[in-house]
Amino acid sequence: MPFIESNGLRIHYSLSGGASAPVVILSNSLGTNFTMWDLQAPALEKRFRLLRYDTRGHGRTAVPPGPYTIDQLGRDVLALLDALKIDRVHFCGLSMGGMIGMWLGVHAPQRVHRLVLCSTAPKIGTPETWNPRIEAIRKSGMNAVASAVIERWLTPEFRARAPEASTALLGLLQIASPAGYTACCEAIRDADLREAVAAIRAPVQVIMGARDPATPPADGRALAARIPGAQYAELDGSHLCNIESPERFNETLVGFLTAV
Repeated sequence: MPFIESNGLRIHYSLSGGASAPVVILSNSLGTNFTMWDLQAPALEKRFRLLRYDTRGHGRTAVPPGPYTIDQLGRDVLALLDALKIDRVHFCGLSMGGMIGMWLGVHAPQRVHRLVLCSTAPKIGTPETWNPRIEAIRKSGMNAVASAVIERWLTPEFRARAPEASTALLGLLQIASPAGYTACCEAIRDADLREAVAAIRAPVQVIMGARDPATPPADGRALAARIPGAQYAELDGSHLCNIESPERFNETLVGFLTAV
């Protein structure tokens, strides 16, 4: 997979699909990398030029010293697009990736055609929820939180019937950079886009997991209500509903991006 140096950051990315097709970019959640979208890639590549990347501090992208900010993570996306000479994109992000999408919709509306915001909210958690996680990782590494994170990401039923998916995601967490993870935790902790998202004018689709304890459906409904004209869909599953309900997720995603 290729790398690009942009915005002072070495970014790991993948670009696939038809060279003349519209571009859709996928932005990963906290603690994963762009392989979290493997179940979406085939459906998107049939119609789009697909750009996936590892967020700052994640996967094979560089891990500069933290803390990071959502503003910084959003500007990384713009730098990647500039380096690849891509003017406008459809954007789909999950959790942290969704917050990056909100930032782009507010601060770079000329770069975004349509936004898909998944398992996310304009304000996720509080310092009281984030700071103990950050301190636990700094003290004991990713294993201090990995099992608990998997329990929030996937329902018990899915973990039982698809143990290989659970094991793969646990592996991603265990090899994640503690420094990159905690720096992104700080970005999420300090971000509050609740007022700002009302300025988004791009068409928006919100997709939430019906059993997500990290960003409950009520957060998604409130987000959709705050953005003029936003659509809302709720899928079976927990936080990583793109993995638990890939067929419905892909149908909703592609249907929104291709709607006239």
